[in-house]
Amino acid sequence: MILGLPFDDKMKVERRIMNLSRLRVFRLWRVMARRFRQRLHANIERMRTTDQVFMISAAVLIGVLGAGGAIAFRELILMIESLAWGGGLSDHVSFTTLAVLTVPTAGGLIVGILIYFSTREARGLPDVMEAVALRGGRIRPRVAVETSLATAISIGTGLSVGREGPIAQIGAAIGSTFGRLTHVNVHRMRTFVGCGAAAGIAATFNTPIAGALFSLEVILGNFSFSRFSPIVISSVVATAISRHFLGNQPAIIVPPHGVNHPLEFVLYAVLGILAAIVGTLFVRALYGVEDLYGKVPLPDYLKPMTGGLLVGALALLYPQILGVGYETMDRALFSELEWQFLLILVFMKIAATSFSLGSGASGGVIAPSLFVGCMLGGAFGALVNHLLPGTSATDGAYALVAMGALVSSTIRTPMTSILMIFEMTGNYELILPLAISVIVSTALSAYLLKPSVYTLRLLRRNVDLEKGQETNILRSLTVGQARVASFETIPPQAPLDDLMSRLAESTDTEFYITDDEERYQGTVTFDRIRSLVAYGEDLEGVIVAHDIAQFDLPMVTDVDRLDRVMLLFGRHQVNAFPVVEPDSGRLVGVISREHVMDAYNRETARRDLAGEFGSMVDTLSGGQVVQLGDAYAMVEINAPRRFIGSSIRRLQIRSRHGVQILLIRKREHGAGQANRNGQANRHGQANRHGQAHFVPAPDYVIQGEDVLLVAGERDRIDRIVHL
Repeated sequence: MILGLPFDDKMKVERRIMNLSRLRVFRLWRVMARRFRQRLHANIERMRTTDQVFMISAAVLIGVLGAGGAIAFRELILMIESLAWGGGLSDHVSFTTLAVLTVPTAGGLIVGILIYFSTREARGLPDVMEAVALRGGRIRPRVAVETSLATAISIGTGLSVGREGPIAQIGAAIGSTFGRLTHVNVHRMRTFVGCGAAAGIAATFNTPIAGALFSLEVILGNFSFSRFSPIVISSVVATAISRHFLGNQPAIIVPPHGVNHPLEFVLYAVLGILAAIVGTLFVRALYGVEDLYGKVPLPDYLKPMTGGLLVGALALLYPQILGVGYETMDRALFSELEWQFLLILVFMKIAATSFSLGSGASGGVIAPSLFVGCMLGGAFGALVNHLLPGTSATDGAYALVAMGALVSSTIRTPMTSILMIFEMTGNYELILPLAISVIVSTALSAYLLKPSVYTLRLLRRNVDLEKGQETNILRSLTVGQARVASFETIPPQAPLDDLMSRLAESTDTEFYITDDEERYQGTVTFDRIRSLVAYGEDLEGVIVAHDIAQFDLPMVTDVDRLDRVMLLFGRHQVNAFPVVEPDSGRLVGVISREHVMDAYNRETARRDLAGEFGSMVDTLSGGQVVQLGDAYAMVEINAPRRFIGSSIRRLQIRSRHGVQILLIRKREHGAGQANRNGQANRHGQANRHGQAHFVPAPDYVIQGEDVLLVAGERDRIDRIVHL
């Protein structure tokens, strides 16, 4: 109460005092946050003075955070499962027909909408692998959170997917974020990503050693000691925390198993062959359904709904396929199911997982692979015991071995698969049968289908991790982006003396024979002309261009990839290839080794620039300004209306407006299907590889959903904002 003032004035004064108090609290909070960041960076810098201490401390911290993410993700799945089904999926016997049909369908619809209207970046384990190999380990935390929510809804509502993909992405994003905050180099950034992925896998499956090996074998593809130690530390720390909160019981309970007869080793090898065949069928079915969905004329956000409906329809007959299916696996491991029923579940689970993931739902493939392997091994073991009674182990022993064999046949990680089964079950009695079956399965599946389920996803985006970054960059570029339109042409009847005169005056080493309609006919090379110089007078009037031309050299078109062009250069001793129009055969340009290398160097520089600036702007919100001196600034702005529909070259932004476009990203609600699926298009590095930001080419046409990172004088930036 303020005495001596009218009531309205008193209220105004009191509100002003309250606002001032809030302002002081806000300012105090900002000061405290700034001091905390300063102390954090100071402590980090002190730790970094000793590399070993820094790496161990970082590994422990990432392990703690990764375990927290895994535990939170598990609880989220249980909560959604309880809300969706009124209990757990283990109570599937009591589910009504309506619930079995509608819950997965509704879950698919929610997941489809969530993915469609979230960040349209590629998601899942293949995308973590790609980020490590091609983007220096940069992963946006928001993508991991969105993927985890989508996967939790998918699993909780009964879609047939696993949880290892998003949990690895959560851990990898934690490691990547820590690396960005501490400004480490690319090597350490990748190590931190591996630490996070290992922590997530280890905490999820209670498998510390398998989690570390999975990260080294799949995510990093590198077993160097400098990475092995911190990754193992993160994995062990995450497992210890997970066991404290979730218990130390094995992920899968199994009875004791052993080898009863030497003949069983042959049977386990046969089981490995079957696992390879079924695993290959699984991978082909998965991508086959995905390709079919790509042709379905439905909005992308509705496709997971149809996948959920199909899963629900299958679950009306076999509800065991809903969700992960650990309860059914337990029964198979205890030899409680008939072999005919187990064999049917093999194909029902493959179909359910293919419909779930192929339609666009989010999730992993390891848990479904474990289920399929368990059912396959149980059926095989039951048949063996029926045909060879008394000489074989129980059905559950074969089910256990087949779990590892089928996982290895799909993801091609024999060491990880063996150790994962050991640690998930706590059973070390079947090490020899498991090793035999896994090795046979891995070798045969690699023969039947060379890429794994993860690397096949990347190959479909023109990313080949086995061939390295150089090949992937060349594969992302086309001839049209590298060739030149200046070249020397000659008529087919040009005499030899004219050729020699042209050769003396020109800097080119190839002349291209064209007809009256400029169609390519052949190539006359410098070496061919030089070999005839000594006979110049004798051959004058006798030899013409057509006589010494090469007609067997390959032609390329503007849409051919540069990796193919480099292969052609390795097979043919020429300096350049003709570039022709595919329909008419008209010569439109030439491409040389130098042109290819120039394009490669430009693209490498563009990616490096995108990475450097991307790290900087990841922490910016829209419109936040970074001052570059007194008069200059860097800021993200929405594409001005006058820019939309025009190329950067045509707009001449630097010369006309005095600002430079550094990067472009897509607004989350407006990006296209290409961004979501990581499909290639000519201009967008973000579209092609799921990157958050990309450096635009000069002929890139600005779209309405583009957000531009621009730099220049502040007043000039303000002017273009209002165009």
